[in-house]
Amino acid sequence: MRKFNKTFSVAAFALALTLAGCSASGTAATGGTAGSTSRAGSSATTQMVTAASISEDTHYDADDLTWDAATEVAVTLKDGVSTVADSASGAVTVDGDTVTIKAAGTYRLSGTLSDGKVVIAAGEEDVVRVILDGVTLASSTGSPFVVQSANEAILFLDDGSTNSLKDAATYTDQGTDAPTAALYSMADLTVAGTGSLAVNGQHNDGIVSKDGLVLAAGNVTVQAADDGIKGKDYAVLLDGAYQVTAGGDGFKSDNDTDDGRGWLLVNGGKITVKAGDDGIKAHNQLAITNGTVTVAESEEGLEAQHIAISGGTVNVTANDDGVNASGGSSSSAQSGAQGGGMGGGPGGGESVGDYTVDVSGGSLTINSQGDGLDSNGNATVSGGTVVVNGPENDGNGALDVNGELAVSGGTVAAAGSSGMAVTPGSSSTQSGVQVTFGSTQPAGTTVQLADADGKLVATFVTAKSAASLVFSSAAIEAGKEYTVYTGGTAKVESGLGEGSLNGAQKLGTVTAGEYTQGHGPGGR
Repeated sequence: MRKFNKTFSVAAFALALTLAGCSASGTAATGGTAGSTSRAGSSATTQMVTAASISEDTHYDADDLTWDAATEVAVTLKDGVSTVADSASGAVTVDGDTVTIKAAGTYRLSGTLSDGKVVIAAGEEDVVRVILDGVTLASSTGSPFVVQSANEAILFLDDGSTNSLKDAATYTDQGTDAPTAALYSMADLTVAGTGSLAVNGQHNDGIVSKDGLVLAAGNVTVQAADDGIKGKDYAVLLDGAYQVTAGGDGFKSDNDTDDGRGWLLVNGGKITVKAGDDGIKAHNQLAITNGTVTVAESEEGLEAQHIAISGGTVNVTANDDGVNASGGSSSSAQSGAQGGGMGGGPGGGESVGDYTVDVSGGSLTINSQGDGLDSNGNATVSGGTVVVNGPENDGNGALDVNGELAVSGGTVAAAGSSGMAVTPGSSSTQSGVQVTFGSTQPAGTTVQLADADGKLVATFVTAKSAASLVFSSAAIEAGKEYTVYTGGTAKVESGLGEGSLNGAQKLGTVTAGEYTQGHGPGGR
């Protein structure tokens, strides 16, 4: 296995993402189903995390997910009488209802401890692989599964197995370095295998690694009083299906002290989050390159200093901002970007910091009560599809960019209130239109754009009431006039699709690239 590359440049990772997707499902040689990462190309000029470099930029190594079944040490968990098949090895000790693993190796656990725990206390160079094969662990005093020490701990969910971890509502040990989660690791942690795991973090968090965390596979459900799943240096989802319900943040990486740490990557799999606070969050960089991400409930959906989406399907619902580039360490400075009080420049004297949102591929759909797509710095859209069903109040905007919103490709449809509408900036190479309705349009309104020949170039259906719409795509030509209609027929997915003007009502015309003064700079 490899340790985390200490010189990895995470700035390049988020700012120039062109990642290929990977699938992390394969077959272990003799130990059951395992995860593996396919190789993909990377840019010759920019250093970044890719499917090919995961094993270099994190502790993850697909080879760690294969083993010789003959080397497994079987441990049977049972209240008061847990047993170890190979007790002569001394690698596993049983003290009442505490089972401690002390050395590198592969350990197959089965059975139940209704009030006990499993502890990994191995050497700093040891890789410890624990196979959960029908395990139920609960504790009335603290965490039921703790990795105190190891180089890497691998929690492998055996094919077809059902497993569960539940911690105490109140921990006996409240010390500074005490565990705080139902699954708690002081070492690099990998979760893999195709079995299922239910984690109930009654006290605080669900799954925590105080080092790096890689979710390589698994069918995992997490319920947590505070944060659901948390890595420190980095958190990576490669494959599997994860459902998280959390009182605090859903899925996060939170190292805010070490340079180049605190990044999060979704490069496959499926994750669904219901969070009382932020849905998916990173201190530094947050990237989505493949897979399916659903933030069903949150205060803020996606949050990090730099957010990059280059693939996959992302759906975000938020009580506040949907996608928010903020926090982290900012070198904030007043920008000379163009714009009036609102729009593509920093209106109202807002500073433009070292924050970015970059969408270059995939599908991003936002439903927010606060700002939809929000960057305290700049934002770019060069590919993919961005649909924003933004706020209904004028104190927020579907698009809110302190610096400039540069659109050079893809499709953008941002509907919401008209008071804070932001439009593409002057550096945009793809044109767009801004529609300000004479009266607020109700949810479910079909809005369509037709060119001078009557050909439809856009069909959009609002998810909630909207007073304005900003639309940009390759079909819009700068300087051309387009007629705006409401009604007609529509067949859409995530708000965009195809339609016809049968029964539609003409509202007026707009000219591509001409944005209302005070709502954004003139552009292409």
